[in-house]
Amino acid sequence: MTRNDSEMSHNIHNQASTGYDAHTSLSEDMLKVNPQRQAQLLEAATTVSSRINTAKNAAARQRDVRLILVSKLKPPSDILALHNHAPQTHTHFGENYVQELQTKAKQLPKTIKWHFIGGLQSNKCKTLANDTDALWCVSSVDSVKKANELEKGRAARAQKTTSSAPSEGSQSEQAKDHEERLRIHVQINTSGEESKSGVEPHNATGLCKHIIDSCPHLRLAGFMTIGAIARSQATTAETENEDFVKLREVRDRVATDLNWKQDDLELSMGMSNDFESAIQAGADEVRVGSTIFGERAAKGSRVPDDKGQQAKEGVEQGKG
Repeated sequence: MTRNDSEMSHNIHNQASTGYDAHTSLSEDMLKVNPQRQAQLLEAATTVSSRINTAKNAAARQRDVRLILVSKLKPPSDILALHNHAPQTHTHFGENYVQELQTKAKQLPKTIKWHFIGGLQSNKCKTLANDTDALWCVSSVDSVKKANELEKGRAARAQKTTSSAPSEGSQSEQAKDHEERLRIHVQINTSGEESKSGVEPHNATGLCKHIIDSCPHLRLAGFMTIGAIARSQATTAETENEDFVKLREVRDRVATDLNWKQDDLELSMGMSNDFESAIQAGADEVRVGSTIFGERAAKGSRVPDDKGQQAKEGVEQGKG
């Protein structure tokens, strides 16, 4: 990172917004974009995008790498600042908490593609899949039960859309939301840490087969991991992150088991501190938050939604 990049990142951190309360409806003030803040966010996002392209080219990658902007606990105005600014329009945003995601998705543009990247509770799966507008991907599925509940929710939403279909020749945004099945990333616990969510690598094929065979409203899109911080810090230009290597190996093995092409299964790995090494290791998607939005609010000010999972997730689950 250059000195200018470092200074820009420092300024973004100083300008970071306070915690966002998911229980508060979005007012006009919350949707008002501050021009100075927008300029800082766009500069940070542009720098990250440039670093992604540089890493991609250095790895001789042909496929584009998707950037997920992790906007958890950030105000809707920050999202609008990055989404409504052509030609730098950013489309993919990631959230960790169900209620916060649903509140934002309900009132922000339907052109945003939302990713749920946080720790997933079984009792929240159905409402997540059924009641969330423009939900594009759920990246933290690690059990048959959670897949089944997401399937129930998505099936209910599809039925609801069909029963309220618009007249011929027109199509609502809600209907467009259901033209495709809900994308699913199976989360793999590549580090073996008890504190981490994710299915064990040797159980990945079984869960993937269940999604394919028993969940017609879901689409297996690939795999996600949140690796060990120590491994990320120990990675150098000459070495590969063990967690990234493990996720790639899981993908390759499952692709063989399913008789799929490896490229049919994405790798979602890498965050603010290690997304470049993740791209070098084959990431198709990276999740970046604090490098763009600045540091988040203290834990005590987090939204109460999903609070039962916060202790386990800590700073690691879905953190950008």
